[in-house]
Amino acid sequence: MNTRRSMTATALALTLGLASTLGVHAQGSWPDKPVRIIVPLPPGGPSDIVLRAAIDKMQPVLKQPLLIDNKPGAAGNIGTAEAARAAPDGYTWLWTTDTQLTVNPHVYPKLVFKPEDLVPVMRASAFSQTLVCHPGLGLKTVADLVRLAKARPLSYASGGAGSPGHLTTELFKGVAGIDMTHVPYKGPAPAMQDVMGGQVDCGFLAGPTVLPQVTAGKLVALAVSGARRSLLLPEVPTVAEAGFPGFDATFSLVLHAPKGTPRPIVESMTKALGDALRQADVAERLRLSDQAVVADSPEATATRLAADFKTWGAVVRRIGLQAD
Repeated sequence: MNTRRSMTATALALTLGLASTLGVHAQGSWPDKPVRIIVPLPPGGPSDIVLRAAIDKMQPVLKQPLLIDNKPGAAGNIGTAEAARAAPDGYTWLWTTDTQLTVNPHVYPKLVFKPEDLVPVMRASAFSQTLVCHPGLGLKTVADLVRLAKARPLSYASGGAGSPGHLTTELFKGVAGIDMTHVPYKGPAPAMQDVMGGQVDCGFLAGPTVLPQVTAGKLVALAVSGARRSLLLPEVPTVAEAGFPGFDATFSLVLHAPKGTPRPIVESMTKALGDALRQADVAERLRLSDQAVVADSPEATATRLAADFKTWGAVVRRIGLQAD
């Protein structure tokens, strides 16, 4: 009986050892087929610009095609759900804005995915919103805007309810102690048009969208929302520099993986993406879309997302923002 037990234990040990060896081999040979990156946003936007630039550098290193799979719809929740359900084998990843995991769980009471089924891999880039106003208001600084908002009703445009511009303005309203009426649009471009036309007073809008109009004098830029000045508008102060220390509404593009993706694969992907983003021509393409390279580690990315989750959750609860 003891001999039989010993043989059984030996066989089990050999089986586990073989499985472990095969697992290491499988991870060590990753990738051995094309890798899919789900983008739950329409093609052609800033997320695509950054990812396509990075992929050009990553494919020769990983020696496999990296395929972008745009899956827009339901504020990004459809594509995100598909990534969350994917096998954690390193052949499906999620590339999206941080708001997908820091804002949507607060706004959508019936999410079609579980946020905990995705793990942060890399905070790739950071971008801010630019506070612009109609020139006819005569505003030169953030302090001017605050004084005017306390003197009479003002309105602000955004790219839609729950968009970065909407959330940023609501955060700003809270710290500045002012009120402004929200006018949502379907994207920053139409929002900008109505600020230019004077139908709406101001708005925190995407830098690349408003920059040409600021340069042409059709809009006045008062501040940028992030912790650092815009690479495209270096002369414009941050909101923190303009009198509200600690204010930081920075947004990010983030790579996620299905929970359970092996650490060696995550490390290989992190290195390939980080090396690509740091190359001069890729960094310049990011700069032209008003983004800065971050290339954070998985741990630093998780810490930042947790902080942003708390910040935006408080804003969403305060304004009562909720979608069906």
